[in-house]
Amino acid sequence: MAQALDDDAKRLAELGYRQDLARTWSGFSNFAISFSIISILAGCFTTFGQAWNNGGPLAISVGWPLISAFILIIGFCMAELVSAYPTAGGIYWWAAKLGKPIHGWFTGWLNLVGLIAVTASVDYGCATFLNIVIGRFSDGWAAGNALHQTFLLFAIILVLHALINIYSHRLISLLQNVSVWWHVFGAAVVVLILIFGPSKHQDIGFLFERFNNSGFGDSSSGASFWLYVLPLGFLLTQYTITGFDACAHVSEETHGAARSAAKGLWQSIFYSAIGGWILLLAFLFAATDVDAINKEFGFVGAIFTSALSSPLATVVFGISTIGQFFCGMSCVTSMSRMTYAFSRDGAVPGWRLWSKVDRNRTPVNAILGGCAVALLITLPALYAPPGSATPVAFLAVVSIAVIGLYLAFLIPIWLRLRAGDSFQPGPWTLGRKYKVLGWISVIEIAVISIYFILPIAPAGVPGDKDFAWTSVNYAPLALGAVLIGIALWWQLSAKHWFTGPRRTVDDIDDVDQPKPVA
Repeated sequence: MAQALDDDAKRLAELGYRQDLARTWSGFSNFAISFSIISILAGCFTTFGQAWNNGGPLAISVGWPLISAFILIIGFCMAELVSAYPTAGGIYWWAAKLGKPIHGWFTGWLNLVGLIAVTASVDYGCATFLNIVIGRFSDGWAAGNALHQTFLLFAIILVLHALINIYSHRLISLLQNVSVWWHVFGAAVVVLILIFGPSKHQDIGFLFERFNNSGFGDSSSGASFWLYVLPLGFLLTQYTITGFDACAHVSEETHGAARSAAKGLWQSIFYSAIGGWILLLAFLFAATDVDAINKEFGFVGAIFTSALSSPLATVVFGISTIGQFFCGMSCVTSMSRMTYAFSRDGAVPGWRLWSKVDRNRTPVNAILGGCAVALLITLPALYAPPGSATPVAFLAVVSIAVIGLYLAFLIPIWLRLRAGDSFQPGPWTLGRKYKVLGWISVIEIAVISIYFILPIAPAGVPGDKDFAWTSVNYAPLALGAVLIGIALWWQLSAKHWFTGPRRTVDDIDDVDQPKPVA
């Protein structure tokens, strides 16, 4: 381990950085953080309704494996990059190294915005399910204002995740490992409950049924369904299987990162895709009361309450809530490391504050700042469209997370394509297959980024007779403002002083001592 640590520290020094963060994570822990952030106990539960209403069972049974295959290809491309450049900055560092400072600038900000949004969306989803669990034990709580209660729980969960990340650095690695087994065995328990709990099940033909509860037209066939409604349902898969860049963000804390981070990245996608598909098929086979689910706007909980006894439904809600809590904890870890790394290179306002580490070598300020922003961008979730219990703001934050992260993935993948044979791979490489896999990744990301800024509901379309601001998908507004802001910032100021990654180590032989804490 000492030799591995020396090799890791020396490789990090070659990339320009001193070993500031504590390198205490195993390869399994590195895999575990991405597996936990992907979290089939989170995304499969919280965005199930998006696929149910926009395509129905077909969007889930066929859409999940189809989109998962594309995401795995993206993961392979990123695994090659993290093997070559195992740094906490991850995606941003790759873009700056393979391109110019401007590429690193845009990639870093898109990645940071995406990570903050995914933290917000996961913790809000966790709060939603925790609110349900509490309500199943307290009639008084169940009769309260669900939106306000959920937001309060959301704030509490964010605070808990911040505290865990600040005070339990070594415990975080252990909890990531626990999270893997909770997701594996928890999902298995849910599947078994859905097999043996209901009195009846759907037949295989139901898996290919098509629903259009989107409000856009009234048909589950025709061009508008196949080209607009159904692709909106793919947000379930694209959102669930994201955040796997965490393997890169904690690579400076991982032993043997050039190999273990690359393997952890693509394996977290592969195993999540298989487990998630099994879980979702169990949902569909148990979805015998379609009317009840439609009345709940496709909310997955309606499957459990209509098909299971009350105690079994409570167990399922509880398993998912705990899994989502683990997921949010991992999101805060990844988000704070990206904030720290990007600040270390002077890109974030107040960078000296956000790039500090405490005596335990933990980026405390980055943790607190990221969680505060996550809370702020979710404030619109205090309001929901008339007749709906789900705030469109939640799906907007989900879209921000997906688009921000995947656009950040696109830039270094495209730059790697452009680099061609001049790229110097690490020990894990795609070889000549990088060309076809890279172009598939670039095209897929470009397509989904267009779809997920489109209106989610007719009432969110300007000019619609029922137009309401609470129904607007504000993802394009938020991301547009961010892109315009960072573009203007670059043009007016940053291009004169931002040079990309900064070296924090001058002598490669002097890599064992951490930089003194400011």
